[in-house]
Amino acid sequence: MTATQSTPSILRRWRFLAAMVSLLLACLAGTANAEYGDVVINNYSDAAGMRPVVFPHWFHRIRYRCKVCHADLGFKFKAGGNEINMVKVIDGQYCGACHNGDVAWSIENCNMCHSAKPGTPTQVHESTTHALVIKGAAPAAPAATIAAPTAPPASAPARK
Repeated sequence: MTATQSTPSILRRWRFLAAMVSLLLACLAGTANAEYGDVVINNYSDAAGMRPVVFPHWFHRIRYRCKVCHADLGFKFKAGGNEINMVKVIDGQYCGACHNGDVAWSIENCNMCHSAKPGTPTQVHESTTHALVIKGAAPAAPAATIAAPTAPPASAPARK
């Protein structure tokens, strides 16, 4: 056997080994983390023993106009504002309108959507408004209560 004849065999073994290592790492990865702007939906997931859903909002927004989901499919403009459950999705409502195997992949692989860490609350992940809200804090004073500007100090020269 010559060196050139064994090269394809060695390459096949290395490719197989690389594929197995990749598969092992993918299995060990566990739960997916939500990215900035993703919507985490956990209205019913924890109670049903499933991980919460991570909805990649910007991935969909790049491909579709807002009205496709928010007007045509009835999604409210608030994370957790819809009563989405698997019965409705299977029936073709909400996500199931597209994720039916024709328009987009179907729902047989639960981990494609149910990928957030258990206990993650329903939220727009890492949104700036979410970060600015302090739970239990008193609401800010309305803008109407801001005092009117005062007259300039006496030492300032008058403008003509």
